[in-house]
Amino acid sequence: MRTKKRNIFIVTLLLSMMLHLEITAQQTITKIACIGDSVTAGYLLANPSAESYPSQLQILMGNQYEVKNFGHSGATLLKKGSTPYFKTEKCIEAIAYRPDIAIIHLGLNDTDPRNWANYREDFDADYSWLIDSLRKQNPAVKIYICKMTPIFNEHPRFKSGTRDWFWQIQEHISSIAKANKVSLIDLHEKLYNRPDLFPDALHPTKEGATILAQTVYGNITKDFGGLQLAPVFTDNMVLQRDQPILIYGNANGGKNVEIAFDNQKKNVIANEYGKWKAAFPAMKSGGTHQITIASNGKNIVLKNILIGDVWFCSGQSNMEFTLEKSENGIAEVKKALNNKTLRLFNYKAIEETDDKAWDSITLQKTNQLQYFSGKWAVSDSISAKDFSAIAYYFGKNIAQEENVPIGLIQVAVGGSPIESWIDRYTFEHDDKIVDALTNWRKSDFIMPWVRSRADVNLKDAKNPKQRHPYSPCYNFEAGVSNFTNFPIKGIIWYQGESNAHNIELYEHLMPVLVQSWRQAWGASLPFYYVQLSSIDRPTWPLFRDAQNRIQKQIPNSGMAVSMDYGDATNVHPIRKKQIADRLALLALKNTYGKAIIANGPQAVKAIQKGEKILISFSNAKQLSTANKKELIGFELVTEKGFRIESSATIIGNEVRIQIPKDEKIKTILYAWKP
Repeated sequence: MRTKKRNIFIVTLLLSMMLHLEITAQQTITKIACIGDSVTAGYLLANPSAESYPSQLQILMGNQYEVKNFGHSGATLLKKGSTPYFKTEKCIEAIAYRPDIAIIHLGLNDTDPRNWANYREDFDADYSWLIDSLRKQNPAVKIYICKMTPIFNEHPRFKSGTRDWFWQIQEHISSIAKANKVSLIDLHEKLYNRPDLFPDALHPTKEGATILAQTVYGNITKDFGGLQLAPVFTDNMVLQRDQPILIYGNANGGKNVEIAFDNQKKNVIANEYGKWKAAFPAMKSGGTHQITIASNGKNIVLKNILIGDVWFCSGQSNMEFTLEKSENGIAEVKKALNNKTLRLFNYKAIEETDDKAWDSITLQKTNQLQYFSGKWAVSDSISAKDFSAIAYYFGKNIAQEENVPIGLIQVAVGGSPIESWIDRYTFEHDDKIVDALTNWRKSDFIMPWVRSRADVNLKDAKNPKQRHPYSPCYNFEAGVSNFTNFPIKGIIWYQGESNAHNIELYEHLMPVLVQSWRQAWGASLPFYYVQLSSIDRPTWPLFRDAQNRIQKQIPNSGMAVSMDYGDATNVHPIRKKQIADRLALLALKNTYGKAIIANGPQAVKAIQKGEKILISFSNAKQLSTANKKELIGFELVTEKGFRIESSATIIGNEVRIQIPKDEKIKTILYAWKP
């Protein structure tokens, strides 16, 4: 009996010990140390203990983690810096905490001229010292160092050094991560296009801290929301022929993604940031295709896919002007279904920039860069009627002449200035235009009409840094950037009406825009654009002349003339097919190599013989007027600056103009009336 009781006691004791061990194991806490400066500390936040990114990270990570905030405002990574982090109580506490995971975000204050300019050579070693110090306390610590959050252009030291030193430090941080075999978190990427979240250009709001916490959470857990495709991938799409076919998106880090393209299969692993990409061999046009993407139990199937040429169609309202509203547009809409190999991606705005105040939901979504949405559609009476008339007719022409499927991506915003289409990095590093980023709604760089319309739309905005599709960089960040990883054939562009107040500035900005887009796509894409039409506005003749010169500055570009199809009283002339035909001719000749004439006569030189001026032209087999009537539109500018309307005659391939008696002529103008 005693033996039996003793055995029962031993079993009970063992069960109790096992239960105790299980409870102890369940209560083991993973310690996370958030090391940094004022951004980590939560400077400017109403309640840092609840709103800072470490506090929000604690909620995301759950009870099995303990997240502590070791941020110190003003701290530098440099030991000889103005406020060295290694001398602070927070640093001593962080190292003594012996964290299991350490998140380090330092470097912003090192951009101060007291710091980087003097001690930059010490940065790598000082960062390595901090990493080594954490490892000495806990050799098993998992360390992440972070690319810095943005510093925006309103910062007082931005142009005096911070702008350049910031990017130098970013490069050092990447190198330090590699040298010390620690992980790298990019805290910059998701906030660089959110200046609305940085009231003082340096410290994020609560929403900004939320984005930081979510970013850190994803990097620790590798939970990035599961399988997702980039917005460009939908049913009915066109993939670019003769280039490697890229399929890409997001998944949880480290997960396998299987992509089946017809009978071809690829397996890729989502990287540590949850990004994945599969490349299939280049293909010729032909046939209908299907793509299946699968990961971790989720399947996405894309159907009715064609291989052909993709053109990106962008600009302001004359590019946006719909097929239905154009001349003969209603009849064309009824025939749109006949163009079965024409596919349309209309990236529509959630709200037009009409003369009205936007509601709070529109304001919020605009700030969050959710201004556009759309998907691919087969050309029919529904998809075509609201699509760009210029783009539709252009694509129809190319499809017929080349006998290949054509995909058209429309991203256009009525009234938008060219500044809104340029990427932020380019804008920040261009000293001619960088100041337009600062309080753009008061900037003379931006046309007064553009500013006043934005003021109407943003009348009820609470955030003084509220975004708008007219603000610098916005349409690139919310629109264009979603397509720059997607191979395309080329670009067509119709814009300029909202920049005609400053011709010299536009002559600088247009080549900047083209170069920035080509750099974003990683290819010297053909760029064809429309010259502004005729309307009764005094600056437009000079602006059109600048546009004509610009095409000579931009390689692989061309300009379609539109002034003969304008409207004296309407900025939106309805005759769009004719302009699209001219764009198509440029593409067919210069991109597709067709032996056709794509340009009208262009003046080469003018010489004076006696009392006549003789003008010779290129691209002229036999000069004539379009209506076979009198040649009009020439003016002579005298030495004193007077303009004289003058009759002109065509003789062969020359234009001859009679000089008024005793007048000295310095310039000849053609079609110079608005």
